[in-house]
Amino acid sequence: MTTPSLPRQLARTRRFTLGVPVQPEPSPDGATVLFLRGRTGTDPLACLWALDTATGAERLVADPAALGADEGIAAYSTDATGTLAAFALAGALWLADTADGTVRAVPVPGPPRDPRLDPTGRRIAYVLGGALRVVGADGTDDRPLAEPEAEDVAYGLAEYVAAAEMYRDRGHWWSPDGTALLATRVDDRPLTRLFLADPSDPHRPPLAVRYPLAGTANAEVSLRLLGLDGTDTEVRWDRAAFEYLTAAGWDAHGPYAAVQSRDQRTVRTLAIGPDGATRVLDERRDAHWIELLPGLPARTAGGALVDTADLGDTRHLTVDGEPVTPPGLQLRAVLGTDGEQVLFTASDEPTETHLWTYGPDTGPRRLSGGPGLHTGVRRGGTLVLTTRAPGHPGGRSTVLREGRPALPLASRAEPPARTAAPELLRLGPRELRAALFLPAGHRPGDGPLPVLLDPYGGPALQKATTGGFWWDQVSQWFADQGFAVLVVDGRGTPGRGPRWDKTIHGDKAEPALGDQVEGLRAADRLRPGLLDLDRVGIRGWSYGGYLAALAVLRRPDVFHAASAGAAPTDWRFYDTHWQERFLGHPDEYPEHYDGGSLIAEAPKLSRPLLLIQGLADDNVHPAHTLRLSAALLAAGRPHEVLPLRATGHQPTDEAVVEHLLTHELHFLRRSLGLA
Repeated sequence: MTTPSLPRQLARTRRFTLGVPVQPEPSPDGATVLFLRGRTGTDPLACLWALDTATGAERLVADPAALGADEGIAAYSTDATGTLAAFALAGALWLADTADGTVRAVPVPGPPRDPRLDPTGRRIAYVLGGALRVVGADGTDDRPLAEPEAEDVAYGLAEYVAAAEMYRDRGHWWSPDGTALLATRVDDRPLTRLFLADPSDPHRPPLAVRYPLAGTANAEVSLRLLGLDGTDTEVRWDRAAFEYLTAAGWDAHGPYAAVQSRDQRTVRTLAIGPDGATRVLDERRDAHWIELLPGLPARTAGGALVDTADLGDTRHLTVDGEPVTPPGLQLRAVLGTDGEQVLFTASDEPTETHLWTYGPDTGPRRLSGGPGLHTGVRRGGTLVLTTRAPGHPGGRSTVLREGRPALPLASRAEPPARTAAPELLRLGPRELRAALFLPAGHRPGDGPLPVLLDPYGGPALQKATTGGFWWDQVSQWFADQGFAVLVVDGRGTPGRGPRWDKTIHGDKAEPALGDQVEGLRAADRLRPGLLDLDRVGIRGWSYGGYLAALAVLRRPDVFHAASAGAAPTDWRFYDTHWQERFLGHPDEYPEHYDGGSLIAEAPKLSRPLLLIQGLADDNVHPAHTLRLSAALLAAGRPHEVLPLRATGHQPTDEAVVEHLLTHELHFLRRSLGLA
């Protein structure tokens, strides 16, 4: 069989995500691990499976095809025993018995969102039409607990900025005894209304989207305690001073929440009483911003508060306010607690992330070894360790149980047509972490290669790691077309500590661009004769697209062509929580926003620029690209625009994914004068 090209493979495998086991969940006794996975590396119908940790045998629990669905299971929730699993599929609610493999529909009046089993397994909470409802696991007593009072009001869901920027993708949480719920009420009416249209289909009306533009109103978010007996109690805190709800939950010690001020410099963790009154458990302050981390805050079985603190140049794990991890080990995420044990990820080298555990008797202890990005989940003495490393873009998962052989959680992912082979570098006085990709078979003395920088370069993402992500395959593919591809993680990218993070406060443009230039020049000094600095292109997506366009606008002496996808060209036209974190409120700091605008710099363009934009992108609205294009045209600056019909922030259509890279390649070759 002919090996597919990388662009085609990316399209067929949805960037190597199909066939990968995800959402592993050990049972309380550790005897079973539930997980989702398609049958092959090109099968989009993710099924629910169960692995017996004693024998390694897999059982199919729920098959979407057998349930008449043409889509896969996206997520599931379980009761406290792990015996029952609920999920939404094809507009219906389903309940699976993970022990005997029976699956049945639970009748509900419409397509459910985010169904959650209560810990006792008696009821399922879900959202329908903005109402938070409950239904018995046997299909009886379906009823609303809270219904929206107006259009654009919803109960039990996460608002846009919570899901996009705060790691909170949930809006309702069961009490341990299954008699009540802690739930959000989200009022989107204060938000600006934006519209997304499909110009290729003039009969279709535009889609209205509520969006919190920087400097404008946020959604009004509050919390309610909703009892199954009909009680409805509002949770009270100073919402004027703390308008962001960053986290919430309900454990054996009661409901809790974390709230953040609009300037993001203060976060309070609150205990919630039965009458809705709140008590401050902890308060954190920072002169720039409080960095939110996944999984925090949390509590141990004994009630110790698990959180984080930035001390000096280290982001520590804290338990009851005391740092419990050493200087230089940067906390990345908390994955859960088990008794008094805390499972977390941390980095002492930014290109790697390791799995750690902390206990009051043992202190911090590393569980993973070798290069890669490691994470995991542990329950009932069973640990599922997942490692991303070169050659395995979707990761490899191993089930570990003391006294028993390690078991693979089998992946059906398709292996890459060619394994990326980057050389990891440290460049310049800042020791910028970077990855250099060269063409297959390249030998010293073959002559200088045209250069393609392929960064993200912003605070949300690292690309120069040992993780072997799909974007490494893309960088290698461009290298195999005859480029030296250089990926540089500059100031503000994660993993190097609070001081590094906050060097971009007030300016997300110049430090990032300066580090790309410094990385390029340092790589040239490190590998003399390898890089042709007279033919340098740059490509990127999202913030990376912004950085690519910025590079040819501000530094045409260094960069000779750019391909910029989904680039946020005007910081004021992005969301509140993300932009104000780094730049402050635009009314207070207009210079921070004006100084980063690509539109203002449009008249400077003197190099070839390709702008790529999905016309259904509700993250970086098409207005970003269209406004920049209009400004370039008004200034008489030639450029190219590639609009992608019915495409969101990341292309998913197979034809688009397959051919987009080839289009970029042809543009870069032409623009750099390559054959």
